[in-house]
Amino acid sequence: MKISTIASGSSGNCVYISSDNTNLLVDTGISKKKTEEGLNSFDTSLEEIDGILLTHEHLDHVNGLGVISRKYNIPIYCTPGTHRAVMAMEKLGTIDEGLINDIAADSNFKIGDIDIHPFNISHDAAEPVAYRMSNGGKNVAVATDMGKFDDYIIENLKGLDSVVIEANHDERMLLAGFYPFALKQRILGDSGHLSNESSGRLINRILCDKVKNIILAHLSKDNNYEELAYQTVKTEIDTEPDNDYKSEDFNIVVAKRNMPSLLYTV
Repeated sequence: MKISTIASGSSGNCVYISSDNTNLLVDTGISKKKTEEGLNSFDTSLEEIDGILLTHEHLDHVNGLGVISRKYNIPIYCTPGTHRAVMAMEKLGTIDEGLINDIAADSNFKIGDIDIHPFNISHDAAEPVAYRMSNGGKNVAVATDMGKFDDYIIENLKGLDSVVIEANHDERMLLAGFYPFALKQRILGDSGHLSNESSGRLINRILCDKVKNIILAHLSKDNNYEELAYQTVKTEIDTEPDNDYKSEDFNIVVAKRNMPSLLYTV
């Protein structure tokens, strides 16, 4: 399997995942043009995409969905709550509802030769999920936009080869910044976003010998920066007394906001 973030952050999110025979996108939060450019850098195109998995309906995850679906008729997979929310978004324009396939958390399905396991996350959206995907004994996951994690999340992220995981904000930057108080509380709340520290603590719970690539994603433009997220997560790993691993045991990278990451093969 291969995985890359085409774009990641509060301004737009799109993840590319492929096997030998199947190409998927998780979210389409950037324009058709930028999505196509990102795929082209991997010698792929939107015409070759077999399915779009939606995590939830926030605009930074679905902004390009309308144009892409109308142009390429790609099947869309999402929960019923996300389905209803997307269809009500006038900004996306007309979407052929026949393209939308309803899925359910903890109910597995398959696209091509990739097995997909959606699981619930805590976020202020209609019915959000994260995704774990498997092919040929290899496992990857995309888990962002969650205000908290628990044993259920940890179990769904165990045994991975690569993971795209949220490191949204630095709590000190957020609290000292210019955001209104209500927005700060939303981000910090159980239905908001994981901080760098929380991301590191979650990563500590899912580390294993299989893990190769940890891609820190969905960084806030105003309340985080690449080096801070990277160093904070590394410190959480290196200072955890119950952890037998060190940060240098893994390829830890920060997803780029407006350009594709490397295409990682697992």
